[in-house]
Amino acid sequence: MRFLLYNVRYGTGIGPRFHLPVPYAGLLKRTTCNLECIVSFIDSVKPDIVGLIEIDIGSFRSENMCQAEAIARQLGYSHVVEAKYGAQGVASRVPVLNKQGNAVLARQKIDAYRFHYFHEGFKRLVIEVRLPDVTIFLVHLSLTFRNRQHQLQRLFQLVSKVEGPLIVAGDFNVLWGNRELELFLAASGLVSANYQGLPSHPSRRPKRQLDYILHSPDLEASNFHIPQVFYSDHVPLICDFKLKSGAKAG
Repeated sequence: MRFLLYNVRYGTGIGPRFHLPVPYAGLLKRTTCNLECIVSFIDSVKPDIVGLIEIDIGSFRSENMCQAEAIARQLGYSHVVEAKYGAQGVASRVPVLNKQGNAVLARQKIDAYRFHYFHEGFKRLVIEVRLPDVTIFLVHLSLTFRNRQHQLQRLFQLVSKVEGPLIVAGDFNVLWGNRELELFLAASGLVSANYQGLPSHPSRRPKRQLDYILHSPDLEASNFHIPQVFYSDHVPLICDFKLKSGAKAG
């Protein structure tokens, strides 16, 4: 079972053009060409499960097309996608922001899914997806340290209710380093597939480990690697999983 995690920054790309004519102007530019590159990359990896952070779900940037739906349709995946700020916040009424989301794609049939929302922070969405062999949680945590700690507490409450194999992945934004996750990992029993602590941001010269694939002990991780592709400001993470001998699916 191959898992791919990728913060694609809404398909807006990187490089000098992204910051012209003003810094971060690329966030308001059309994404069609770069999205085609992202789709080709995902297809080349042949993942069984894909976690996509920062996906456009239908703004003018993507010509009102949901990028997750388009990728899933083109590659033959099931998918779940949702705006990441919640329906009650200010962002739900702001154009473009209300079309920014996260998504999970899977080759297998999705048995069930649920959207949870943190109480703190601007980015609040937690996607829970139940597949026949594993449960997936996809997150994008706050940029604020205090909010991240509250979010991790809530995330622990969610994952502690799950029986069977579990993967928790996403952009954790741990700007203070791995120590931010120590209590969460100790309490949950999850371990990082990236045992070497390889950085994932910024993509051209990665210096910080912001993106994580965490998994329960009943899953065996192998072939973890970070491809050097430059379609976003983050690099993707890829890992293969299998059930350990004697372990049972949830």
